[in-house]
Amino acid sequence: MKKLLILVFVSLLALQTMAQNDAVFVGFIQKDSILFAGEPHFKNVIQLTNSGDNAEAYWSFDSKRITFQRTNPKEGINCDQIFMGLVPTNSTTPFTYKSISGGKGRTTCSYFTKDGKHIIFASTKDGSIDCPPAVDRAKYGNKYIWPLYNTYDIFMADTSGKIIKQLTNAKGYDAEGTLSYDGKKMIYCSDKDGDLDLYVMDLASGKEIRVTNTLGYDGGAWFSPDGKKIVWRASRPTSKEDVSEYKSLLAEGMVAPTKMEVFVANADGTNAKQITNLGNANWAPNFTPDGKHIIFCSNHEYKRGFPFNMYLIDLDGNHLEKISRDKGFDAFPMFSPDGKRIMFSSNRNNGGTRDTNLFVADWVE
Repeated sequence: MKKLLILVFVSLLALQTMAQNDAVFVGFIQKDSILFAGEPHFKNVIQLTNSGDNAEAYWSFDSKRITFQRTNPKEGINCDQIFMGLVPTNSTTPFTYKSISGGKGRTTCSYFTKDGKHIIFASTKDGSIDCPPAVDRAKYGNKYIWPLYNTYDIFMADTSGKIIKQLTNAKGYDAEGTLSYDGKKMIYCSDKDGDLDLYVMDLASGKEIRVTNTLGYDGGAWFSPDGKKIVWRASRPTSKEDVSEYKSLLAEGMVAPTKMEVFVANADGTNAKQITNLGNANWAPNFTPDGKHIIFCSNHEYKRGFPFNMYLIDLDGNHLEKISRDKGFDAFPMFSPDGKRIMFSSNRNNGGTRDTNLFVADWVE
């Protein structure tokens, strides 16, 4: 969901089987590890979680805490819930966390406010406190289809989990919110005008502008550190068949986020530019702390649709660099605001399970 929890575009079981049985890197079988050969940017890697699906972990502005979403039926967490924790600085200190969303509805896309005293996140709780139904993918030829639950709205809570403000209230899907570095603006995805577009809201006044207007899914957006630009993922159906499929799914409250590229623009949506043209799914982009590069996730190297790895690219679309090497799933990268560490989700070191865990590492230029 934005971050959407797109934890998988293909079957996690198939992905894990491939990661265990067919993961070959530079001539040898890839062993389960928290660090692989060919990952020189990572140092002092720490695995934070050890079970379930953990993703979309985003730093507080003081680079000390994270919020993230977690599913683990074994613990009674049957759909994504928001948690918050203090990130350890060494591997001997345990990572502890607490619930923010309280187990109500399905939640996604959490983000700290500038002062660190509040967290925004999207939730379906006002539609029902139960988890919404999963998509019957057999109905769509077993394609990866993501539901746009129309009860999603974005809320602000304090760090004890108490809701203090509802930020969106349009009928339909409102989610995928992140904040500008000055804490004054929120960018999020909504289908309230008939397509999946991006909106920028002034948090103080609630006034907003729509910043994308091209047919297709525009979501998962981030502001640059100086607040002057945005980056996001987008699908751009052009053929008659693709347009028909996109509109048909949208009418059912669905989207198939398997063909996306990375775009950048001015913060008001002007001067939009596509900076990847790689094919397959290129997503979860955000800016490096210096604002000069984009880090994102992609499966473009693999016709079968996986693995997913993380890449760096310049704002002009040049100098693509692969930075992760897991043969399963590496995604949702985010640099700490001080630029010293990187957080990401991965299937690495999961002991052959379907678990997706959180990892943090020192960043080496």
